[in-house]
Amino acid sequence: MEFEGWLQDADATTRLGEALARTRPAHALVELQGDLGAGKSTLARALLRALGVQGAIRSPTYTLVERYPLGADAGEAWHLDLYRIGHAAELDFLGLDDGDVRLWLVEWPERGAGALPPTDLRVELAVEGQGRRFALVATSPTGAGWLGALEKTGQLPGVPAGGQ
Repeated sequence: MEFEGWLQDADATTRLGEALARTRPAHALVELQGDLGAGKSTLARALLRALGVQGAIRSPTYTLVERYPLGADAGEAWHLDLYRIGHAAELDFLGLDDGDVRLWLVEWPERGAGALPPTDLRVELAVEGQGRRFALVATSPTGAGWLGALEKTGQLPGVPAGGQ
């Protein structure tokens, strides 16, 4: 299952993150793909905020991983930015096997290939003019269920009615 669409501005990117949060499965890994400035962190921030994360939501560009509690007994969301990783083996030092991770948001996931759990949803973002073109691609049954739930809401920003 796949959806493609257009996000005219940062507000539309925020609405996409909110829509993903409203329909997210209990456990998932999301790959956030796109060049620098494509909106990966904006989308992640909107999704986390919509899940109830309070306080500062920092980009993990230099820390590599930021961990956010999702509420009582709801586990954690981890936001990773692997741009500065030279090899997937470097992830061993981040303690990624600790905690109760329910949602992984991974920027530059190709740099952690083989060291991360399997991907459920791939979000591709590309700058195009003043906006962003995006694709949501399910890569597992969990991801397909997520996109199916998102489609049922009828609130998929930037996608014409009827999907792709």
